[in-house]
Amino acid sequence: MKTWQNENCAWLALNMIPGIGNSIFKNLLEKFYNPEGVFEASLSELMKVEGVRKEIAHRIVKREFILDPEEELRKVKKCNARIITYTDPSYPSFLKEISSAPMLLYVKGKDIPVNRTFVAIVGSRNPTHYGIKNAEKLAAGLALRGVGVVSGLAMGIDSAAHRGCLRSKGFTIAVMGTGIDTVYPASNRRLSEQVMEEGTLVTEFPLGSPPEPKNFPIRNRIISGMSRGVVVVEATKKSGSLITASFALDQGRDVFAVPGSIDSFKSMGTHFLIKQGAKLVENADDILEEFEFNERLPRNRSLFTGTSEKLPEMGESEGKVYEIIGNYPIHVDEIVRAGDMDAGEVLSILMQMELKGIVKQLPGKMFVR
Repeated sequence: MKTWQNENCAWLALNMIPGIGNSIFKNLLEKFYNPEGVFEASLSELMKVEGVRKEIAHRIVKREFILDPEEELRKVKKCNARIITYTDPSYPSFLKEISSAPMLLYVKGKDIPVNRTFVAIVGSRNPTHYGIKNAEKLAAGLALRGVGVVSGLAMGIDSAAHRGCLRSKGFTIAVMGTGIDTVYPASNRRLSEQVMEEGTLVTEFPLGSPPEPKNFPIRNRIISGMSRGVVVVEATKKSGSLITASFALDQGRDVFAVPGSIDSFKSMGTHFLIKQGAKLVENADDILEEFEFNERLPRNRSLFTGTSEKLPEMGESEGKVYEIIGNYPIHVDEIVRAGDMDAGEVLSILMQMELKGIVKQLPGKMFVR
């Protein structure tokens, strides 16, 4: 009978038996204590375990793997990744609490701090400027207090959450819907490298796993499972972020939502969550109050509390234009009409305000604070 030279190889091997999901894997561990014990068991012993059908027991006995576990482990080491098993002390304790916890994780980057509190920030892949700004602000605020941020490395809100956390020197975890060696989207390769420098990339999918649509809902339960609470920043009614929020509720996690404009369909999902009882949040304080951190919050930290930083001095005309411009992009023609001003004058004022960092110009002559 072949023995495994590396304990992680035995874990990979059992994980690569077709038909063995996390639930059956856990049942086998409870019966045989470790994967080596599972492979040493007889067919009749295996079939006594809940969920193990005859064909699955035969596959275990015959060692019918989807992939070669020893080759997989070699490739893991070659790409500077590593395996964390369910019984490893470094396995995230919050994730271990959920019923469908993965039996092993592929990780790349720093070790996940065992005692760190994490909050997930998720949302639309195609957000508005308002959504991006608030995701970054919330993540930065949480990071300043030592709270880690979990998200999914997707475009949009996920990327903004990782960036905001990194900007404040926080620890961020990116949960991938692909193999640890496959960055998706490819445009986030640089961001993934930054995450590895200051945090961790995590996935349960084998090396080389492509970004198949079915992977992302599976991944979402890990995002919520690793977190004490989930914040949805911007989402439509059919957004995958609502799947993450649903997992969070099932897992006993807190669900938070950032309100948006009633005119924006990208806020329909967050407003739905608020109606269903999610806590409305405007800044990091609102999240941390729920965790009873508030008595220890640092004072006068605008990024942390989410309050506005002191603006540069503005003249009367600049103040008038500033009041017209809100958190949602507005076209220069609308500013002209709302202010009953000359178009040339408004463009000149906007240019000065942009130089001062008061407003930002977006494509299509759109402006936002």
